[in-house]
Amino acid sequence: MKPQEYQKLVQENSAPRPLLKNVLWAFFVGGLICTIGQVVLNIATKTENTKAEASAVTLAVMILIGTILTAFGVYDELAEKGGAGAAVPITGFANTMTSAAMEFRREGILLGMGAKMFVIAGPVIVFGILSGFIVTLIKVLILKLL
Repeated sequence: MKPQEYQKLVQENSAPRPLLKNVLWAFFVGGLICTIGQVVLNIATKTENTKAEASAVTLAVMILIGTILTAFGVYDELAEKGGAGAAVPITGFANTMTSAAMEFRREGILLGMGAKMFVIAGPVIVFGILSGFIVTLIKVLILKLL
């Protein structure tokens, strides 16, 4: 059987994905996470001196929330329902890091948790730095041309 025939057979026998339901769940879960983040930011804005400090506190709190929910197994259930709505916010990154740390903790702190967390997070960090550099370079070029 050729690969194309196999793919066609798989598509014919697979149950259709509930696209609308998945989109709505992602929207709801992502919106809930963002709403919690906005509440934290509003509180932090009242207690911190600058907007930058309030933003830093908000990120730290959201990462802490994602880590705690992962440790108790709640975030995995949330991500199962919410899909990209749970994966895209900073809490999804915290979930990824915490899950890797929990999985490899038996191998030790340095070679287990420390190394394996960044096997997963490394590409995200590298892509973030690289894309930030490229966007900044494009902005500088556009501003120089205008």
